[in-house]
Amino acid sequence: MRINRLISIAVFAAAAITFTARASVTIRDLSSVKVISKDSIPKTLFTVGIGGGLIGGLYDGFYPYKSLKKHGNFGLGAPDKLDGELMIFQGKIYKTQHTGKTSLVDDRDSTSFSMVNFFHADKKFNPPAGMGKIALFHYLDSVLTNVNGMYAIHISGKFKAIKTRAFPPVKAHQHTPLAEMLALQRFFDYKDCEGDLIGYRLPYFMDNTNISGYHFHFLSTQKDAGGHIIDFKTDKIVIEIEQLDSYTIQPPATKDFKHFDFKKNREEDIKSVERGGKNY
Repeated sequence: MRINRLISIAVFAAAAITFTARASVTIRDLSSVKVISKDSIPKTLFTVGIGGGLIGGLYDGFYPYKSLKKHGNFGLGAPDKLDGELMIFQGKIYKTQHTGKTSLVDDRDSTSFSMVNFFHADKKFNPPAGMGKIALFHYLDSVLTNVNGMYAIHISGKFKAIKTRAFPPVKAHQHTPLAEMLALQRFFDYKDCEGDLIGYRLPYFMDNTNISGYHFHFLSTQKDAGGHIIDFKTDKIVIEIEQLDSYTIQPPATKDFKHFDFKKNREEDIKSVERGGKNY
């Protein structure tokens, strides 16, 4: 008699046994299986590269995307030799190029600077519609009460308008500071769109190694548009917050990094690059 269905019997004491129609038996030892609880998920921000170095011209990628995924499923960053912006979302890495094209990256390629974590929301908020970037940041300040806390922030939903940007590619070992390349950045305007803002609010003591304050990248629901956030107007959105408790930095081991001048104060350059220039 031919049996067409699969019968599974779970033995909870020590093993799971599955019987198949061909009478073969597969035994899986469950005694060593660990149940991962919410509290056991690491709340660590993993940073590749140095924020001040990227602002100052360290654009050459050195850390493979394949390795980056091992440290987080959520985050943002910069591709090798720029040509766009990175969005790490739900375990996949997307790149919006200076042409506006948005696509998955090749895991064999690398990043010059990225921040990632394994996102698991601690809190959720439903703010009123119609807020611009500054108004939303004020709202976030009112609920993120630890001024020296590290927060991963996921904002999803509908937006009345979003403005993003991406930088063009540079040549290998080209170190023109980003603040001097603002005239070359490309802007993209989206109306009545849906998607996700992926970002962080980091404290000032992390400036230079990371980028303090708010920093967001956008990825559309269709995964065909994105970039660094310049401005937006919300419609109906949901905000999810995770407070992180530690951070790890993986600096480059390149020759350019070893001779880079970190003594220079790049605070104004960082602000200018973050907002896309003085007019934003």
